[in-house]
Amino acid sequence: MSRKIKLIWDFRGEVAAKTAEHHEIHLKEYIAIENFPINITGFEVLNEMYAIAFMVVTDENMIQVRDALKPHRGELFE
Repeated sequence: MSRKIKLIWDFRGEVAAKTAEHHEIHLKEYIAIENFPINITGFEVLNEMYAIAFMVVTDENMIQVRDALKPHRGELFE
């Protein structure tokens, strides 16, 4: 079984929440275009000046997504 990796994009500033929400739309579009087996995305508002968008990928797809979409960081997804 492959590990799942949560790729994360950080957004800061007054419009961080809206930017993260909008970025998730593009992540969903990318998943549909590439036909990935996992369809887990989301965004979280951590405070009024900081939000994240994320996408979960498998080990096999991580390099491709990293190179194409340039996430800021990643972590293992349970």
